[in-house]
Amino acid sequence: MTELEKCMAGELYDCHAKIFLEFKQTARELLAKYNSLPYDQKKEKSALLKELLGGMGTNVSIALPFLCDYGRNIYLGSNVSINMNCTFVDCNQIVIGSNVLIASNVQIYTASHPVELSERLTPGWNPEKEEYFCRTYALPVRIEDGCWLGGGVIVLPGVTIGKGSVIGAGSVVTKDIPPNSLGVGNPCRVIRKINDYSDCCQKK
Repeated sequence: MTELEKCMAGELYDCHAKIFLEFKQTARELLAKYNSLPYDQKKEKSALLKELLGGMGTNVSIALPFLCDYGRNIYLGSNVSINMNCTFVDCNQIVIGSNVLIASNVQIYTASHPVELSERLTPGWNPEKEEYFCRTYALPVRIEDGCWLGGGVIVLPGVTIGKGSVIGAGSVVTKDIPPNSLGVGNPCRVIRKINDYSDCCQKK
């Protein structure tokens, strides 16, 4: 398997392999342009997002500043609003559905490292050399249709947030949240069921 294939399969991979450095360089160049644009240059912003992201629907808004790792692994549906100062570490896929609100300072992570130090350190790593010393893996994140993530929410690798769910401000989402749920806290836990997303959409 290539390092890219390992990455997308959720296996340990070399995040400093040439292909990933190229992805990062392209993303940094596009982000520098995007984050420098005035608020009202919406056509220019949309064009840059289409270059940066893996895919996006219509009526998408991402406020400035916005940060991501590769960009190419982020997929957005239609009617998506992402507020200012959000960070998406998209080493694996981040798939966000339609009719989604993401508040300021939300962080979505796909990348992680082994917990045990013996597993985290790269085999054969020499502390005398200036080489990357840590092993990395990445798991996809899904935010399904109709979700709202409050300010400062952190979503950890491998998490799916089900349709119509709301995550309260400051929550840290460490495991899947079922559809139509209100989740809060660190770690985030479901405190009650809310609307039926499918029923709401059918009525409209």
